[in-house]
Amino acid sequence: MQAFRTAVETHDLDALETLLAEDVVFTSPVVFKPYRGKAITAAILRGAARVFEDFRYRRVIGAADGRDHALLFTARVGDREISGCDFLHLDESGRIDELTVMVRPLSGAQALQAAMAAQFDRIAQEAQEAAARSGA
Repeated sequence: MQAFRTAVETHDLDALETLLAEDVVFTSPVVFKPYRGKAITAAILRGAARVFEDFRYRRVIGAADGRDHALLFTARVGDREISGCDFLHLDESGRIDELTVMVRPLSGAQALQAAMAAQFDRIAQEAQEAAARSGA
């Protein structure tokens, strides 16, 4: 999914948000329960953009016209190197309705969890503001 890749790599978070379905489900690599909805998912992605350094997609798996895609990436969180994959599913209208992130190694996942936990208040505030703007 080239539009998603481009938005992430260029830090165009507004464009990234427009790619999300209203009922998108985001599954975090470090939290058990999935997050549901565009406002919270967009806020989490904004938080991740603040946390990840040297983020690069290395490979994309899936047919360009398909509804399922896997984007393999590398990044840093603090002094930890991370490898991971974003799994995307597109709904009938071409919007992302499922986004699952996996990361490794465990020490990188732990660093990511700590860094995202430090973002929690800001993420919650951004999600609340986005929901209010959309009337949700």
